[in-house]
Formats: sequence, C-alpha cells, structure tokens
Amino acid sequence: MKEVLRVRTTKHTSIVNITQQVDQVVKKSGVREGICVVYTPHTTACVFVNEGADPDVVRDIVYSLEKLIPWNDPSYAHMEGNSAAHIRSAIIGNSRVIPIIDGELALGTWESIFLADFDGPRERKVIVVVLGEK
Repeated sequence: MKEVLRVRTTKHTSIVNITQQVDQVVKKSGVREGICVVYTPHTTACVFVNEGADPDVVRDIVYSLEKLIPWNDPSYAHMEGNSAAHIRSAIIGNSRVIPIIDGELALGTWESIFLADFDGPRERKVIVVVLGEK
C-alpha cells in the first residue's frame, strides 16, 4: 500500500512530527508484520527518527545544524542560494524504514518520525509505503 502525505511547513527551517499520519497509513493498510518506508522526494528536505517527547531535542538538532552548516557561507557555489539546505538533507537522508510488528510501528518509547524542511515554507510530499503480511 502507498499513500502520499502532504505536509505544509511554516518556517525556513521546519521540523514536523509526522508519526501520527504515518501510523494511520500503517493501520489502514492492515499489515501486521512488515516494514514501513517513509520517503520525501525533495532535495532540501529529509526524514529522520528521534525523540519526540521533549521538544528541546528538535531545537538542539536545528541549533547544531545551523552551527555545522550555516545558511550564509560565501564559499557555497550553488547559484540558488540554498546550498545549506541541500547539504543538511544529504547528510540526514530522505528516507527511513521502520519495522511493523503486530500491526504497530516498532518505534522506541520516545521515538517519533519527523519531516525536516530546510528551504521552506512550502508544501512537502511524504510517500509512505507499507509492505508485509496481513
């Protein structure tokens, strides 16, 4: 089963918790044992799994990315002016695979699934593919 989620971001750098939407796709699929692939087809956005209980974790991730890969660096060659967004996305990655066990996403107690947009605000697509046995 495949479903395309549409996620509207609101800031230049937006981190959106999409766990609930992905979980709904898994439930709708009826798959009991398998995998869930979460993918975003954008070169300046990415998908990651990390702690969702404490919003300071996401703030710390954004802060650290800003320090490591600053938005304005005169050494960047890409003409569109969004090199930092491309680099951040490339480092983090545009997909994740999450096991499905007993019809549930096998996330850890504090884990959530996030879409990160580094060149917003925009509407982003997230493709969710569920494979497995019902």
